[in-house]
Amino acid sequence: MASAARRDVPEPPDFGILKRLARDQLIYLLEQLPGRKDLFIEADLMSPLDRIANVSILKQHEVDKLYKVESRPALSTSDQLCFLVRPRVKTMKYIADIVNADKMSGRSRKYKIIFSPQKFYACEMVLEEEGVFGDVTCDEWSFYLLPLDEDIISMELPEFFRDYFLEGDHRWINSVARALQLLNSLYGPFSRAYGIGRCAKMCYELWRELEEESEGDSQGRKPEIGNIFLMDRDTDYVTALCSQMVYEGLVDDTFRIKCGSVDFGPEVTSSDKSIKVLLNAQDKVFSQIRNEHFSSVFGFLSQKSRNLQAQYDRRRGMDIKQMKNFVSQELKGLKQEHRLLSLHIGACESIMKKKTKQDFQEMIKAEHSLLEGFDIRESTSFIEEHIDRQVSPIESLRLMCLLSITENGLNPKDYRSLKTQYLQSYGPEHLLTFHNLKRIGLLTEQAAGETLTAVESRVSKLVTDRAAGKITDAFNSLARKSNFRAISKKLGLVLQPHCKCRAVPGAGRDAGTTPPRLCRRTPSTASPQIPRLDGEYDLKMPRDMAYVFGGAYTPLSCKIIEQVLERRGWQGLEEVLRLLNGTEFSEAGAAEASPGRDSQRTVLAVFLGGCTCSEMAALRFLGRERGCRFIFLTTAVTSSGRLMEAMAETPRLRPPSPPPPPNKRVRARPAPPPAVCARAHARWWRSGTARSREGRAARAH
Repeated sequence: MASAARRDVPEPPDFGILKRLARDQLIYLLEQLPGRKDLFIEADLMSPLDRIANVSILKQHEVDKLYKVESRPALSTSDQLCFLVRPRVKTMKYIADIVNADKMSGRSRKYKIIFSPQKFYACEMVLEEEGVFGDVTCDEWSFYLLPLDEDIISMELPEFFRDYFLEGDHRWINSVARALQLLNSLYGPFSRAYGIGRCAKMCYELWRELEEESEGDSQGRKPEIGNIFLMDRDTDYVTALCSQMVYEGLVDDTFRIKCGSVDFGPEVTSSDKSIKVLLNAQDKVFSQIRNEHFSSVFGFLSQKSRNLQAQYDRRRGMDIKQMKNFVSQELKGLKQEHRLLSLHIGACESIMKKKTKQDFQEMIKAEHSLLEGFDIRESTSFIEEHIDRQVSPIESLRLMCLLSITENGLNPKDYRSLKTQYLQSYGPEHLLTFHNLKRIGLLTEQAAGETLTAVESRVSKLVTDRAAGKITDAFNSLARKSNFRAISKKLGLVLQPHCKCRAVPGAGRDAGTTPPRLCRRTPSTASPQIPRLDGEYDLKMPRDMAYVFGGAYTPLSCKIIEQVLERRGWQGLEEVLRLLNGTEFSEAGAAEASPGRDSQRTVLAVFLGGCTCSEMAALRFLGRERGCRFIFLTTAVTSSGRLMEAMAETPRLRPPSPPPPPNKRVRARPAPPPAVCARAHARWWRSGTARSREGRAARAH
């Protein structure tokens, strides 16, 4: 299996100190408001707070009641109110309404606002405009880093992606720089720093300025982390848009892992209750399957179940002394392992049911075709059918974005057609979402690029070749081209279509008729909806990082990290950098250590804008192959669904409502005509023509 280590890997640093520091600072801030108090917590801080300080700890420090910051102010009877919030304008107005309501009623209370991870000037301005700035005291809880696992640290800032990459808001740059400064002071100094992307460059430069101001607190310490690599999310959108096929990624896509834990519902627990499970290395079952391709998971769980049963059966031949030792030492652990095993088996079954309903096998084939650059027209037809069937608004958007990036933009005809079909299927309220996707470069037309190319050709006749090359690079940057095909060819990201492992006789359901460029195998019986690649690629014993996508594609972000660490710089990657239009850097730290030390085999991979479970699984595999340890620092764990939701202007991209029960008669809604506006569509719906069409369709069925 992919989890088998091939070289000794350094032990990860102890990140428990980060939790202790955050807990101690929060307790100190709460004690600055002596006496009993009510604590108002913003919704997206509740899960991180629970990992740092649970309710019992808060109660020990005179927190009486806990309230959630909602649109309607809660009725608190305490004379002291403490607000633990993110620095957001709408939250400041919420607090101001509470303070002003108390003023109107003549009630006098103390108010304290704790901003996490820092306060912004805009928040103070809102409080001043609302006339309550003098009535509240403000503090900062420097809660920058939350360890989710032994090798995962999250800043829990999901809004970072939209704020920076769409809105161009740089307010979180300082938070990232201070987080790096904290890690460098505790586990550094870092001997070498690499990075690519404008955001990565800004974070690195601000971090170095902070280090110079602090006069190097980490100097003279034995470093635990040697190298650091910073990467912007927009360097590699393709990996984030591909369907995840490792177990942890599928659990995240299906159940939404939140702050390192997941809620398994009745369909998994086989009971009426939901169970919250912490997914980390302490879970002995999860730690062994988290990085595995889903087609290998059922076989492992089956073998694990047999081994567990064999351990239970050992008690039958024991005497009294042996039974006593068994009960006191092993039985509790076996019961816990049995409980976790049953949960993960239930999760796998639930994933299979959901993916089967979504035609996951056909979707994966379409994605592989897009990555390889073949059957683009067939893949486009699949996306159109996906939209017309209203399978999922998020999945439809994701496939459209993947098509756009791999093809360097859509031609105007396809763009207009897909956009019109999507708006008719899911509603015109998504029009602004398309605008956002176009701005960020996820879903674009080729028209702008073609116009720029024409300008380039005219300019090149008037200037020298060298100057024309620089102008071309500038135009490429303006056009926001992805250049995925050229980058893939340079780095060998996609399995070449004419490799020897293709078209094995007798393999696949289209054996004998499948052209040599296809490389698909009949899915395994364990997971029939997860397609596997043909030929020699063994997903149980993978040979490279491409296994996380069934052997079809190596994540671009991981490949860049691998190449840079191997070359100890960007030498030889000049053409790739030109195609990426990135801002790269490679800087030596204060103390260059010898390559053989454990710290030099520990790499901090920083993802600005989010990191997927597939990327973490791929880099863990690379670490085992190279004998190094990757530590992941991300602004938030992300996925294709979260990226699409971040771009949406609607409250939330929701899948269509479930079908009604069979005994309830509901009028089927016919497919709308190609209407250009909501008013025309409404007139068509009310027309007798639509009703007569519906009646004929019902009679035909």
